[in-house]
Amino acid sequence: MSGDPPDQARSTAVEQLKALGLSTYAARTFVALVSLGEGTAREVSDVADVPRTRVYDAVDELRDRGLVDVKQSSPQRFWAISTETTGRHFEQEYDHRVTALTGALDRLETAGRTTEQRGVWTVTGRDVVTERVVDFISTADDEVVYMTAEELLTEEITAHISRASDRGVSIRLAEMSQSAEDRLERRVPEAQLFESLWDWSETPAGRLLMVDQEQTLVSVLVDGDGDHPPEPRDETAIWGTGEMNSLVVVLKALFTWQLDDGRE
Repeated sequence: MSGDPPDQARSTAVEQLKALGLSTYAARTFVALVSLGEGTAREVSDVADVPRTRVYDAVDELRDRGLVDVKQSSPQRFWAISTETTGRHFEQEYDHRVTALTGALDRLETAGRTTEQRGVWTVTGRDVVTERVVDFISTADDEVVYMTAEELLTEEITAHISRASDRGVSIRLAEMSQSAEDRLERRVPEAQLFESLWDWSETPAGRLLMVDQEQTLVSVLVDGDGDHPPEPRDETAIWGTGEMNSLVVVLKALFTWQLDDGRE
């Protein structure tokens, strides 16, 4: 039955191997060899739903990737590397590709990209919004102003705020729930609290971030599809970068009277 755990595991393994760059036949062949231990082209074909003549092509692909060894016998026998070694192999390959990608993109990125962007940009999805927040905090040189709903205060964000404080960035936290304040105060004892303009407890507000008075992000919680249990709410945000960016100008004006005394 297709719903049996072994069938589900095989299907999952094949799909993940394809996502990592293997052809369908190579993915099926590799999964078959893992389940067999070793096997001939006929044995693999019977298990993997791969035509026997295509097993040899699939093995060549796998051997080129360092995933399969071939025993020179008659008939030839094929052996798959261990699960642990497979994981390390793809992790190293993935890391190499990510390094090459980011290096190439860094060389292409324009100098003005992070300093000034016209207009207000929209991003949707809690994980994606968190990535933007982490990215902004990681680039802070002077100041981080942050306000957040408790459910969005993840360990990842707390850690990045703490690291920013450790490198000398001023951390200013708007009034939030007591438990959220307590968590941040324990991790970032140098942070300064200031009174907020808003009481977020009765609103769908998510978080507000201003970095170096040049990068801002505001989010709200919206009805979602339950991807972030136990709350069936997702998140959408707007953000802007640059001293003359409209969102930056507005939020900076709102905070100026509250923060200037502390800055002085």
